[in-house]
Amino acid sequence: MKLRDVTVLLGIIGIVLMMVIPVNIHLLDFLLMINIALALMILLVGMNTRDALQFSIFPALLLITTLFRLALNVSTTRNILAEGEAGSVVSTFGNFVAGGKLVVGFVIFLILVLVNFIVITKGSERVAEVSARFTLDAMPGKQMSIDADLNAGLINEIQARERRQKIEREADFYGAMDGASKFVKGDAIAGIIMLLINLIGGLAIGMFMENLPIAEALQKYAILTIGDGLVSQIPALLISTSAGLIVTRAASEGNLSEDIIKQITAQPKMMYIVAGTLVFLGIFTPITWYVPMSLAAVLAIGAYRMQKDLDRKQVQEEQLEEEQQIEEVRSPESVISLLQVDPIEFEFGYGLIPLADTQQGGDLLDRIILIRRQCALELGIVVPVIRIRDNIQLRPNEYIIKIKGNTVATGELLLNHYLAMSPGIDDDSVNGIETKEPAFGFPALWIDEATKERAELSGYTVVDPPSVVATHLTEIIKKHAHELLGRQETKALIDNTKEAYPALVDELIPNVLTIGEVQKVLAKLLREKVSVRDLVTILETLADYGTYSKDPEILAEYVRQSLSRQITNQFASSNDALRVITVGPSLEKKIAESVQQSEHGSYLALDPSSSQLIYHKLSEQVTKMLQSGQQPLILTSPTIRMYLRQLLERTMQEIPVLSYSELEPSVEIQSVGVVNL
Repeated sequence: MKLRDVTVLLGIIGIVLMMVIPVNIHLLDFLLMINIALALMILLVGMNTRDALQFSIFPALLLITTLFRLALNVSTTRNILAEGEAGSVVSTFGNFVAGGKLVVGFVIFLILVLVNFIVITKGSERVAEVSARFTLDAMPGKQMSIDADLNAGLINEIQARERRQKIEREADFYGAMDGASKFVKGDAIAGIIMLLINLIGGLAIGMFMENLPIAEALQKYAILTIGDGLVSQIPALLISTSAGLIVTRAASEGNLSEDIIKQITAQPKMMYIVAGTLVFLGIFTPITWYVPMSLAAVLAIGAYRMQKDLDRKQVQEEQLEEEQQIEEVRSPESVISLLQVDPIEFEFGYGLIPLADTQQGGDLLDRIILIRRQCALELGIVVPVIRIRDNIQLRPNEYIIKIKGNTVATGELLLNHYLAMSPGIDDDSVNGIETKEPAFGFPALWIDEATKERAELSGYTVVDPPSVVATHLTEIIKKHAHELLGRQETKALIDNTKEAYPALVDELIPNVLTIGEVQKVLAKLLREKVSVRDLVTILETLADYGTYSKDPEILAEYVRQSLSRQITNQFASSNDALRVITVGPSLEKKIAESVQQSEHGSYLALDPSSSQLIYHKLSEQVTKMLQSGQQPLILTSPTIRMYLRQLLERTMQEIPVLSYSELEPSVEIQSVGVVNL
């Protein structure tokens, strides 16, 4: 064994022997000074630790020092009662600290015991108990965080092992401190008991064995008793303070002195208030004026210098930040950040800034939150975060909407005006600036506040500029929802479904279909404005038919048939019949004969003249329905529905194409036109 190990072992054995074997008075003085020096050393080390684990030996050291202090109490008690003296250290504390006055000595001793026992020890015990419980409760979360960082590649295996060991050591430390605080509590109680033993025993020996008068016996033994109590309670108070400092220290970059000076002086303006308060006390109270005035002057000067230092540091930090930004722009890596493309962007001219500025009453941000919620309910997808920014290159009242960096819609607003759309019969008394409603392209007027009430009485639909933008943005998102749903977004939807339906997802992915193939099917549905919110039904259908075909077009048709109730409710009301344009037998036969098969799937191959003829025939029927105020809807057989949809994709994208299999049997269908060749 090493010499230091032997020294510690012999020291602990010596502490135990001190309780049994009498100690020489001169050696006792030396040990008492060691006790005081050791307590000071522990206090200073505790103040200069940045983390409690830097002084992890403290719980065991607390037990050893408490045992050492009790052994010294036993030795001094033995000397006081047996020989009537306990060395120069005890007598010095009894005469010098207490001033030779018994009452003063008793009061000081009781104050030290109460401060140690009630204030410091009880507080440290409670903090250690709570810290131990919270540390144990937080262990699973910290372990999961370490595993997540390790899986993400943020840390390596060695760093993860070190972090886990630190968490275990923290739990062990605070658990040990919770129990070790009881040592200090018991030491304070033992100090009071030994004081009473020394006092009563000393009086008994002095009066009955040495035949001293009660006053002389009290003077002789009481002073020694007080000195013994003070010489043990002062180190006990120091070590209790160390325990309190350690368990109340939060993680920091500096020691206690640095943190106190840095954090207390971080608000120089508060020091001016304190200085002003002291000046008030010096003027309006009987306090000697130079005491508060001098202290107020020191605080004011200190606050002034600290404020100048803070201002100088702030300027330096701003300059350093600007230099770093310049360096980042110059560095080759800064170009990578320019490659990021936002899924949705809303840019506007400077004249429309009040729409997004909450301080000017703008509620555009709140409306966008509602738009995302609405799209989640209607479409079943999570719309990405919409980037909002002003663009000085646009006209003051102009705005544009971008999807993946490309402009897909533009519009123009007039603030302090309202957009009024005619009910069909114009009122000549309603005057305004002619325009078009940006979302649907209807003719409209920009009217002022004075004309708003008259327009509403005339049946006009009147909306404010924020509502115009919200409606336009909502329609653009619905129109381009299939572009916003990528593989990553699809995986997020599937993972959310997996929490409630793990068997379904495990069967489908990746055994039957991949994430990419599911994403293509969902995109097909969204392209025709079919909600994918009922993802369970969609995945069930894909699991059933995915083993027979991998073609997204065919799988999408199977899914549409499974969503027949949803599609029926989307287009048909419960009271009225569903009015549709029916595809005649000759047209169905022509389309069916024009379907070609390839290794990548089937497609429609029509000659240009036939395509133009079909467009012309359908356009006539669609126009008739629009003129009668009805929503055009094309109904065909299930076998050719997707091919007819492909044919009309570019010219009639907004016209829904349904098949008989996608409608519930209970719905009443009324054909308002038949298209034949």
